[in-house]
Amino acid sequence: MISRFEINARSAFAVLAGLAWSYPALAEEPVHFAPHRAVYELSLADSSAGAGVSGVAGRMVYELNGSPCDGYTQNMRFVTVMTNQEGTETLSDLRNSSWEDADGKKLRFSSTQYQNDELADASQGDAARSKGATPVVGVDLVKPSKKRVALPNDIYFPMQHASTLVQAAKNGVKLLTANLYDGSEKGEKYYLTSTAIGNEYKPGAKPVSPALKGGDKLAGVASWPMSISYFDAGKDQEDQLPAYELSFRYFEDGVTSDLKIDYGEFAIKGELKELTFLDPGKCTTSASTR
Repeated sequence: MISRFEINARSAFAVLAGLAWSYPALAEEPVHFAPHRAVYELSLADSSAGAGVSGVAGRMVYELNGSPCDGYTQNMRFVTVMTNQEGTETLSDLRNSSWEDADGKKLRFSSTQYQNDELADASQGDAARSKGATPVVGVDLVKPSKKRVALPNDIYFPMQHASTLVQAAKNGVKLLTANLYDGSEKGEKYYLTSTAIGNEYKPGAKPVSPALKGGDKLAGVASWPMSISYFDAGKDQEDQLPAYELSFRYFEDGVTSDLKIDYGEFAIKGELKELTFLDPGKCTTSASTR
């Protein structure tokens, strides 16, 4: 259970266009994400008697860089100490990095997980969407072993999915479904996701906590409450519970706050404690209008 939480943690901040087949046509105005560094304090939100988890303490640092011209790079360091009901602590250290081009056609990813300072898992690969009337999506894995994996043609990559979520929210869409791939689970698995989007918080309508360092820069940014349910692909969604649910407040510039990851038997919350906006990526005139 703890291992599953750690592996899937990368999906929490990969929420962070173009394929609109299951909802109304969206505005074509591109979404411009703001490069930033965010620090989150992790803790246990709630736990049932049989969960086997009595405490969680940790920190996550997430960094987004890039531009609509050069694509986006995401880096995350996720460190937790989980305590079971017998008082035994497990130290987990998850490190993820990825690059995705602006058109959602290529994704490079790398993930390394340590447990109690020993290497527990590693994955690395490249995913690409081929050209043509019927594009094919394939993944070339390097770790944990060399392997070719085929994905559905309608798959979303993380930043592509994030962009579509913002576009959907701005158009008043309340429910969005999508197949999502981010290279997690040894690079061989994708999820069917269902996102519920709440009503917009207009700029200034719901101020962030004054304790959030750098939070004043969010005062002029619109946001929406969202909740994503992740289902195992290939199974009948009507007959299954989600593998986990992720809820958060998503700002138009790509910043995430009020994070909660619910696994049914226990839930983790992530409180945004520090936000630093980084230098924006530069686009030439010709590139920015392509």
